[in-house]
Amino acid sequence: MNINWIKVFVAAFFEVLWVIGLKHSDDFWSWTGTVISIIISFYVMIMAGRKLPVGTVYAIFVGLGTAGTVLSETLFFGEPFKVEKALLILLLLTGVVGLKIVTKGNVQKGFES
Repeated sequence: MNINWIKVFVAAFFEVLWVIGLKHSDDFWSWTGTVISIIISFYVMIMAGRKLPVGTVYAIFVGLGTAGTVLSETLFFGEPFKVEKALLILLLLTGVVGLKIVTKGNVQKGFES
């Protein structure tokens, strides 16, 4: 797997952290962690978007972040499991994997800011 695709997965992981932080932060340190997660998430996603197609990067970033957030709610925060929700997440992840498969593997040089 290309290092730039790994960056997209890392960015999505930090997206899950900051989305959880937005809901559950209640003191200085948890808000600090949330802000740091936002910065890392977007920085890494932007770096990946310089070498990969931006639309695909963003779609995968959002899809994985959404799936990760819903999964985290169920596993760690007591959100009830619903089959419908699981099937919709599976459909979302199928679309994300499909985007990755149809996106050409060659890395393109992006514009320097």
